[in-house]
Amino acid sequence: MILSTDQNPARLGMKILLVHEEYHHGSIAGRLLSKLEGQLEDFDIAILGAESAQDAILMLDSDAEIQALLLDWDLDDKMSHQPAMNVIQAVRARTEQMPIFLFTDRENAAQIPVNILADVNDFIWLFEDTADFIAGRIVAALRRYRSQLLPPMFNALCQFSRVHEYSWHTPGHTGGTAFLKTTVGRSYFDFFGENLLRSDLSISVGELGSLLDHSGPIGEGEDFAAKVFGSDYTFCVTNGSSMSNRVIMMAAVARGQVAMCDRNAHKSIEHAITMSGAIPTYMLTTRNYYGIIGPIPPERMTKEAIARSVAENPLIGQATDKNPVSATVTNSTYDGLCYNVERVEQLLGQSVDRLHFDEAWYGYARFNPIYAKRFAMHGDPKKRDRNLPTVFATQSTHKLLAALSQASMIHVREGRRPISKHRFNETYMMHASTSPNYAIIASNDVSAGMMAGNGGKYLTDESIHEAVAFRKLMARVHSDMAAKGEWFVNVWQPDNVVDQNGKTVPFWQADEKWLAENASCWTLKPGDEWHGFGNLEDNWCMLDPIKVTVTTPGMNREGKLEEWGIPASVLSAYLDNVGIVVEKTQDFTILFLFSIGITRGKWGTLVNTLLRFKEDYDRNAPLEEVLPAIINAAPDRYANMGLADLCKEMFAAMKELKTTRLLQDAFSVLPVADMTPQAAYERLVRDEVEQVNLEQCANRTLATGIVPYPPGIPLLMPGENAGPSDGPLLGYLKALESFDQRFPSFGHDNHGVENVNGKYIVSVLKK
Repeated sequence: MILSTDQNPARLGMKILLVHEEYHHGSIAGRLLSKLEGQLEDFDIAILGAESAQDAILMLDSDAEIQALLLDWDLDDKMSHQPAMNVIQAVRARTEQMPIFLFTDRENAAQIPVNILADVNDFIWLFEDTADFIAGRIVAALRRYRSQLLPPMFNALCQFSRVHEYSWHTPGHTGGTAFLKTTVGRSYFDFFGENLLRSDLSISVGELGSLLDHSGPIGEGEDFAAKVFGSDYTFCVTNGSSMSNRVIMMAAVARGQVAMCDRNAHKSIEHAITMSGAIPTYMLTTRNYYGIIGPIPPERMTKEAIARSVAENPLIGQATDKNPVSATVTNSTYDGLCYNVERVEQLLGQSVDRLHFDEAWYGYARFNPIYAKRFAMHGDPKKRDRNLPTVFATQSTHKLLAALSQASMIHVREGRRPISKHRFNETYMMHASTSPNYAIIASNDVSAGMMAGNGGKYLTDESIHEAVAFRKLMARVHSDMAAKGEWFVNVWQPDNVVDQNGKTVPFWQADEKWLAENASCWTLKPGDEWHGFGNLEDNWCMLDPIKVTVTTPGMNREGKLEEWGIPASVLSAYLDNVGIVVEKTQDFTILFLFSIGITRGKWGTLVNTLLRFKEDYDRNAPLEEVLPAIINAAPDRYANMGLADLCKEMFAAMKELKTTRLLQDAFSVLPVADMTPQAAYERLVRDEVEQVNLEQCANRTLATGIVPYPPGIPLLMPGENAGPSDGPLLGYLKALESFDQRFPSFGHDNHGVENVNGKYIVSVLKK
């Protein structure tokens, strides 16, 4: 590991980038550089050499192990020094702390601009000082840099894991040694490595503090994360944002109190409502022609609208207080729609004192100006108006930041009716494990460290630019194909944007930098056809550039099916066959996430595969060739079929069954609540339930929620009535059931539904 230290404290084990035109040349300067290189290598420092600014910038972008820069001020241009300044700028764009040394002389140093002097740590007088002296100064700077590099908890964990002590506490593998006693255990040890197992420690290790009382290095790491993410306090979570959501709901809402809830909410919100005993009152979201979930319109968040929703709630008679105490909003949505949070606070703040933003897929927003004011912890917490509601945010750091699975954070900004940290922790401890995994905690710590300073903007800039480049190329190819009268997949995004000159141009012709830096290119304008959410308030909502929805032919913007189309599930299966795994697939849409882990140009393979799909569709390639897994799973059903044959038959079925239309209808109404989710759950525990098919489900009360995946949004909550047999809710489920019977291997995933011999079975309460 580059960041680990050798037992010999004189050895560092790291890389330095040396940028000089005379590097490895036979000149006097070249010989002196070689001597300096030798001195640094004695400290176990690897030297990477570059002789031009262009090469240096490419190496900085491609090698994160570089931890110092030695740069010739006269590089490539002794007059303007612009190449050297470009290299310095490239370093500072990603980190403010990395040591930068300039090769120059005292006369030239006096002429260096003040802004460059502020970015440089020291000078190297190559012809005046000895290689040993120069190397000593560089090593000292590296030690200072490394001592500040690691965030608190991870640093303490690294230090502790290097102590080879006898362990008399859990876990029983004691640093991995137990695994070495059997062949299968040794395989596990070799796969995961000694460092991971040595850092898997017991909660009884006092030197690392406690996750449950937020003490020691763990508490310091949470304080560090609070500063990075802009909260008053932050809690590290090792059970995912599902736990985070439950903690917030149960800390903010008591039994019988009214909680306003985004109907577009993760099922963990449903669980939190059930556990807390809250009276849920829902705010309906919009849906567009593709079935993409849109935002809650602002008119549904006004004080008058909230009061009306509460009054119309059939459960309100059970409330201990009819005034709502909390509101939960999903931001951003699964498909990347981000609210103007300032405006949400203004509207919902008239009705509730506590706002909870589920930002599981949105933890990076604070670090790029394109998302300004569109995330929960926006602005400076020290300047926040404390008369605004108290705000909570849950963020799955493992989803789109760099953390291990299950890593999550809860961020809190105190306003009206704050919950003290001590009191909040009581609820937190109800859900947290007493044996948390230190590697997950450390990954949260490192995730915060990566986003601190300039790092967050550097990383998010790269993701946004990659996504924009992909979007532009796809839009151009689609435009070129359409001009030739041919079909191709497209991307859900604005058709046109206003460029830097105030001119309206097609999206694919706009400047990449302009698109990547200007939120105006992504905001949903009232009545714009491309988004399909009607006359939304201007600036209410923005499409996140890094969440890219690819669309397949078949659906027009009036919500009507075309004469022919390509079901997105077939394209997803085609992509999966070549190792491209997508995030989410619906009838005519596929979601791709350009996270900070995306590598440059990775999407080139995706574009080529999409073009090959078109070729294979046009030639009706045999399914044995392009979808072998489908053939193997159901050989009789798909024998002798081609790719176009399958698409045409499936599209005809979707047209007949009206799956997309029924989806929109089903999610556009609120089911009638017969009882609270908690009451339904209590009857489930008492086994006062029975399993029925969809026909028998008509007008029955659901014992468990029904959650179609994707995107995992409840169609029916526990305690809600399924409605009539020919109503929108059961109508949609019947359409999915029929589709699944016709197309094995393309079945839908509906939590709360059991597929028994092709029939959907659900749990309802006994009469």
